[in-house]
Amino acid sequence: MNRFALRDLTDRLDAQTQCEDIVRILSTREFPWDIEQALSFALFRTYAVPSIGVLLHETGEFNQRTQKRYDDTVLILDTILEHGMSSPQGRSAFRRMNQMHGAYDISNDDMRYVLSTFVVMPVRWLADFGWRALTPHEVTAWANYYRAVGRHMGIQDIPETYEAFANFLDAYEAKHFAFDARGRAVADATLELLTTFPPTNLAPRRLVHLFARSLMEDPLLDAFHYPHPSQLSRKVFRLALKARGTFVRYALSPRKEPLHGRQRSNIRSYPQGFTVESLGTFPKTCPVKHATGTTPAAKSGP
Repeated sequence: MNRFALRDLTDRLDAQTQCEDIVRILSTREFPWDIEQALSFALFRTYAVPSIGVLLHETGEFNQRTQKRYDDTVLILDTILEHGMSSPQGRSAFRRMNQMHGAYDISNDDMRYVLSTFVVMPVRWLADFGWRALTPHEVTAWANYYRAVGRHMGIQDIPETYEAFANFLDAYEAKHFAFDARGRAVADATLELLTTFPPTNLAPRRLVHLFARSLMEDPLLDAFHYPHPSQLSRKVFRLALKARGTFVRYALSPRKEPLHGRQRSNIRSYPQGFTVESLGTFPKTCPVKHATGTTPAAKSGP
């Protein structure tokens, strides 16, 4: 198959009405590994916003049951992508996600920010390390897909374009990135989980940590009080990722069959299978104490 056959296919699809099909092709066939890494780093950087990192720490989920929380996040989003937002499975996944979010006191701005990371970081990752960058048409479809996800989640004032998402993300991080020991603890637990994923589980932990830090911008490192890697380390690891992209471009053919999140070896919490309705947490009331003593009502779903 022509190496650019899938790109040609996505560019023939409508970026508004067929954005789910385009994102499905990009995520499961064209760039499955790259997008998995980019979305993992997208979620990781949200811990540097104290209102997010502290909440995740106080629930005890991301630092005490890191593997399960990682798996639940991947599987819920994967169900929506694989089956479609309007499918019974997709609606169940949104309902499960909204029930969890609705149990906590999360601001609309924080929700918009997390959504923005899922829009912006894969586009930037592929521009830096992918075997090719996304086309403008694909970027539009990518943003449209997550705008629809955000609407199903009840998020208000969603940015209308990729450029608006990127501007919002950059401004939000510049204003809100700050150190908090609890957010740092969540980040540390996530990095430890990374060391257990193949093939990084074969490398020394310190080297894996250095690799991860070499991909972080200085403001993100500073927000976690992580030491800055040397310029040599940054260059070596980034060149290694670029070399991988070159290898994929010239040595591999496009995937004929999709690779879904549920099929990945680093999803390990449900060896006997799962139902989307059983994923995540089920707090009856918000387990995090707030100054007002109030708990928001859970959303019922899309």
